[in-house]
Amino acid sequence: MEKSKILIIEDEPQMASLISRYVESGGMDAVSFSNAEDALDSIKKDVPHAVLLDLNLPGMSGMDFLRRFRADEKNIVPVIVVSGNDRDEDIIAALELGADDFVTKPFSPRVLQARLSAALRRVAKTEAAVEETIQFGEYTILENSCVLKRGTAKVRLSAREFDVLNFLARHAGENLSPEKIFSAVWKVSSGDITAVAVYIQRLRKKIEKDPQNPRYIKTVFRYGYRFESSEITNGASEDSDENESAAAAKKTTKN
Repeated sequence: MEKSKILIIEDEPQMASLISRYVESGGMDAVSFSNAEDALDSIKKDVPHAVLLDLNLPGMSGMDFLRRFRADEKNIVPVIVVSGNDRDEDIIAALELGADDFVTKPFSPRVLQARLSAALRRVAKTEAAVEETIQFGEYTILENSCVLKRGTAKVRLSAREFDVLNFLARHAGENLSPEKIFSAVWKVSSGDITAVAVYIQRLRKKIEKDPQNPRYIKTVFRYGYRFESSEITNGASEDSDENESAAAAKKTTKN
């Protein structure tokens, strides 16, 4: 299961190490860079879930990084400035360039973790607001983006794995034969339908706590598969693990 990846841009090794420990203690992965140029190159290959940015950097400044990073208007990755500069002018300039928050050094680890978590939640809500979604348990399928999330973290799925899961979830509660799944997802009338079982096994390994005793993707004896949709819960609290784990497949269209 993929954790939220937090990119840290900080040129002081001790501070970078300290921030990394705070991030990882909050259940996230931390990747550090000592300059903005290398960080931008990394982002081109692997977009993080959030960025923690120092302003005083060698070479490209933190402000210049913000200008480059926010050049793409569709980029909604949150950026939290973590800087010793506490002048109003610096804070205002960073926010105007697209920073989402500003934390001054020295800072409380709990405050940094709380602000980072809040930023990730805001992004999740923003994405969901323009998406047709299917929610089941702690998972959310973002159909337009072809993304599966567990909480705020993306679950790595291949395109075919996503298509199989999305089809099953869209037909929650129905008994689906391998032939029907194959025809709908592969979009051919004939072929090797054993591929369906292979992809079902892969999905179970990624979304089921116990793949041998699946909760969501059930095997229907002599027929095929069924995406379990019982125990539907509406309006589960975002912060309640108990409610999230009790929620079953429900389809919602957000405006």
